[in-house]
Formats: sequence, C-alpha cells, structure tokens
Amino acid sequence: MIRSFSSTFYYSLLWMIFLPSTLFSQKQSPNVLLIYTDDHRYSGVHALAQQAVQTPNLDALAADGIVFENTYLMGSFSGATCIPSRAMLMTGRNLFDLNRQGHLIPREHTTMGEAFQKAGYQTQIVGKWHQDNASLSRSFEGGATIMGRGVYLVDHFRMPLWDWDEEGQFPKDQAYLLQYNEDGTLSRRQLTKADQRGPIGTASNGPHTSEIFAAEASKFIEKYDAESPFFLYLAFHAPHDPRQAPERFKALYPPSKMELPPSYLPQHPFDNGHMVLRDEELVPWPRTPEIARKELADYYAIITHLDAQIGKVIQSLKASGQYENTLIVFAGDSGLAVGNHGLLGKQNIYDEDGVHVPFVLSGGVIEQKGVSVKGFSYIHDIFPTVCEWVGVPAPSSVRGQSLVPLIKGEESGSRSFTYHAYRHHQRAYRKGNLKLIEYVRADDFNKRKGAFVAGSRVTQLFDVESDPWETTDLSFQPAYQDRLAQLRQEMRQVANQLGDSKDNTGEKFDFWDFYQ
Repeated sequence: MIRSFSSTFYYSLLWMIFLPSTLFSQKQSPNVLLIYTDDHRYSGVHALAQQAVQTPNLDALAADGIVFENTYLMGSFSGATCIPSRAMLMTGRNLFDLNRQGHLIPREHTTMGEAFQKAGYQTQIVGKWHQDNASLSRSFEGGATIMGRGVYLVDHFRMPLWDWDEEGQFPKDQAYLLQYNEDGTLSRRQLTKADQRGPIGTASNGPHTSEIFAAEASKFIEKYDAESPFFLYLAFHAPHDPRQAPERFKALYPPSKMELPPSYLPQHPFDNGHMVLRDEELVPWPRTPEIARKELADYYAIITHLDAQIGKVIQSLKASGQYENTLIVFAGDSGLAVGNHGLLGKQNIYDEDGVHVPFVLSGGVIEQKGVSVKGFSYIHDIFPTVCEWVGVPAPSSVRGQSLVPLIKGEESGSRSFTYHAYRHHQRAYRKGNLKLIEYVRADDFNKRKGAFVAGSRVTQLFDVESDPWETTDLSFQPAYQDRLAQLRQEMRQVANQLGDSKDNTGEKFDFWDFYQ
C-alpha cells in the first residue's frame, strides 16, 4: 500500500501565505538546481511511499521541503515517454500542445532555460536532452557531458557523450566514451562503429552515467563565482534500463528477498493496444515471480546508486556555501511498471506503472520543512511554479499553472481532475478518488488501408485512494454504473477541450475516432 508523506500542510498555512515576500526579499535571486530523473516512479523514493528502496538523500530533500503527492505525466504519443515528458517540463505546455510528439520545440515555445536567461541567470545543462539541437542551444549558455544527440548505446557504463557545442551542432563524429585505463585513471576516446555492437559494459569499463553527470554538476557548482544566480538543469538517465549499478548497490537487494507490490501479475489480463515493444521484450512472458523480483531488485539498486550521486551534488552546494540560496527542484519523468500488472515498461497510464511521478521543492530557500501537498498537478506545471517561486516571469507560451497558490492553500490553485493519453490506445480520467481508464485495441491489419479499426474495447475503474496500486476493477459493479457514465461523459468533454483529435501540426490522435 502506498502511504502518503506525513503532512503538516494545513498546520503550515499561515506561514505559507507570506511565502513569496519571504523569498523575494533576498538580496540575490536564488539559484535553481533542477534534477530530472528517467523512469523514476513516485514509489521509487522511500519517503514518499515507504517501499523497500533506499533513498536517503532524496528522503532528506523531502523532509526539508515540499512534497507534491499527486503530480502526473499527462501522457505520451511515443513509446519513448521521456520525449514528451521533457518537452512538457521545459516548455510548460501540455501533451496536446507539443510539436512532433515533443521532439521539436519551436522558437515560439519559450523554454525554461530561455526564461531564466532573460531574467539574468547563467544557464547550464548536464546530462540528457531529448529534443532538437536548436532548442538545446538556445536554452543554455553552457553545458557538459551532453547525452542523446543521435547516438545511443543501451549501456550506462559506455554511454556516448558530447562536450558543449557552441554552434549547437553536436555532430555524431564528436561523440566520445569515458573509460578506465589499466592504471584506473579516466580517459576519453572517440566512439566507433564497433562500440555500437557491444558488449554491455560493467563498472570496470568506465564510470556510470549517474556518476559522470553528478561529477560534472558538482564541478560547475564548486567553480561557480559569478554574481548572477545560476539555473542548472541536471538530467540523469537513471534509473532507465538497462538497470545497471555497481555490485555493492546490487548487493543491497537480493532478488529472492524482494517483496513484490500488490499489483504484480505474470501477464497483463488483456491486450492494452501496445503490448509488444522494446521495453516489454526485455524479459519473457509470463513474468514469473522470480523474473519480477530480479527486475525490481535491479531497479532499486540503480535508484539507490542514483541517490548517492544526487547526494554528492547536494554536498557540493553545501560545501560551496550556495545551498542556503538555492531552490532544489527534483522530479521524475515517468513511472515504470517493473512487473506491475504484468508489464515491464512505462507505455501505459496506470499510476505507478506509467504516470505518477515524484516532485519535490527543497533546498536552503525552503523555510518550512516537511510540507505535503495533495492537490493534482502535472509535470508541465513545474515550469510556472518555479518561475513564480523565484520571481522570474513565466513566458506567455506556457500553458501549465503555477502551484504556488496550491501550496498556500488557495482554491484557485487546485485542479479538479487529471486527463491522460497513451498513443491511440489508452485514455484515463481521474476525478476525486476514482480513475477511469478506457482502452481501444486497433486492428493493425487495417493500417494498410490508412486507418485504424477498433479490434476491442476494455474499461477499468479504480478507487485510487483505497486501491493505489490499481488492483480491483470496479467498472462492472452495479453500484458504480451511474458514476462510470458520468466520468465517461466528463472525460469526452475534457478531450474536446484539450483538442484530443488533431493538433496544430496535423498529427492525428485518433483514439476517439473509433471509440464508440
């Protein structure tokens, strides 16, 4: 059972009302350290859900800051859900307001980096960027060990990296690997075609991506001496698969001793429309308890290793004397199933398996500790929230809403529902304690005719407050039929409001075309 982080929210309302004046009276605008992790579900932080994963540094951020218990990814029209997730984070725009499924950020969509540059911040990126080179180049004034510029190895110990490119080109022939020499020293070498054929690396080959990115972020913080504040976007690749970690972290989680969550299943009970893809093919079907325990153990190990690297970055803030004037923003980009509901990846809209993510505001500028906020929010709300918190104007292209009013307990900051989409297969609508999920499986044979035809439909209804792992479907129970009909009607209305049919680039999201 997921248990909420202990809340002092209502007890703290009087203090929170005066929050902005407390912040803006500082002599210097606060630094911002934005930490974004990959495939990191809400229950992947021990303090948030009391699961067996060890995350002492993230737990400390939660204890010293503000925890948002119900922050969600709106969804994805790509199996690589991290693409739209990072586009929504960087632009503050919802899923239906993105271009090319989030691959492209057009110039008229002002990024978070651009907004902070305009406000006088020095902007820096370390780690993963999943959008186009032009938006990367204009968002940051500098960077280090950039990942994801066209060459990718499924290997945390041998990941292609780029130095910051002033021209914003990041050509493939400039990609390099970091590796250990025989004497244990570190060197770099150019990536070759042979590298792309393997083998999978280990801790003896080179540093883990989490170690590389944390070291570069710490170096930037320790050497920073400009009078202007900094905005540092630290985008980790972990805990994305392959779930690799040094042996001492793997030893913390013997697979045979792992306790599987209540939603574990050997196989998903029906075709959700996108059952066979890379993430789901990492292990065979059925997902036996032994397979699921091994995957969960590896997931927890890479998270604990990641947590240790985040701890080093936070320590660099403290050692440099900059912690007290820094806002630390921590969030994950998506959930991950790892055996829940018989799934392995994040190509779904269950909470922990796909869309429920951790989101914490912490750091020295947070004066009230241990605050917990229960209201609904999206990843694309983070941008305007951070802007209001530190006094940076949010661009007019932002569509998310600031959560500062919600933190202060004002009704104006509260969302009454969330809406989620995954490709043309799945839609979800959450209101109050109930969550409706609708599935349509398209008949792939009819793609040849230029259209999808519905092969089947499935409905699920969960009471997420009493059943957070979404194990008991209520959709067929007579007592819920009126409520189910109401939720279906409301979900369709929200879909129309969001433009869930065709977006302004001509991309077609045709779930509703054959949902009858």
